Amino acid sequence: MVGRTFYTPLRYPGGKGKFSRFIKGVFEANNLQGGHYVEPYAGGAAVALELLFLEYVEHIHINDFDPAVYSFWRASIDHTNELIQRIIDTEVSMEEWYRQKKVLQNVEENSLIDVGFATFFLNRTNRSGILKAGVIGGKEQSGDYRLDARFNKDDLCQRIERIGSKAEQISVYNLDAVELISDVLPSLPARTLLYLDPPYYVKGSGLYRNYYEHEDHEHICTTLQDVTHPWIVSYDNVPQIREIYHQFEQDEYFLSYTAQAKKQGAEVMIYGPGVIKPSMESLIKERKLAG
Repeated sequence: MVGRTFYTPLRYPGGKGKFSRFIKGVFEANNLQGGHYVEPYAGGAAVALELLFLEYVEHIHINDFDPAVYSFWRASIDHTNELIQRIIDTEVSMEEWYRQKKVLQNVEENSLIDVGFATFFLNRTNRSGILKAGVIGGKEQSGDYRLDARFNKDDLCQRIERIGSKAEQISVYNLDAVELISDVLPSLPARTLLYLDPPYYVKGSGLYRNYYEHEDHEHICTTLQDVTHPWIVSYDNVPQIREIYHQFEQDEYFLSYTAQAKKQGAEVMIYGPGVIKPSMESLIKERKLAG
């Protein structure tokens, strides 16, 4: 079995890398190839990068309200070589882990490149890539794996170098999702797909530094009612979300993901008005290929 190609340097809880085949299907079904792609909650941006590198889209728009995640993407685009050199020169040790953790605890006191690197370092050394989680192997480093288990410098530097080479085709924002949708999206070409993957309704506070309350989820839905570009939204499949988006077409699907333990997560896909959905067989096939 041929393994997946990973384009993003970040690990992300609930990451949608395995979901890229379905997104490609949405582009094909709605004749959006060669257009733009927008992710208000980019996180690891696995889908966005795959779409760009495989030339499904001309330009991607990566947004994350978390200044730590934003700083990493900004550093990858604007300070590619400096970020790569820092990765090469930095020892992956518990002493360094404590140092980088302190940087993220004091974001406003550090430079963009410092915060971007700290985000990357903790993402690669923490359990499941969760910035607020503990270190792989524990602080005593007595576990089955050590903190460098997910820190292949050569491979990760190559990924960042490739991202830097596409800088002119990548826009990075540090906006609230509603602000991005209201102020940035209207200026983009008609052939633009907006894909929202908001923080999980359940357990979001345990996975993300920025998470939503019920009213925040409602606000997103209200904002989408005025959007004229094609859009889709994926969520954890809970009654509250189905009710919030009751006026839109919905599909339930299953996606394998890792967030501290492997499990099957039931999710719901919501389609904006007029969006033609691809066959769900595309997603099933993607899961089989991913193993």
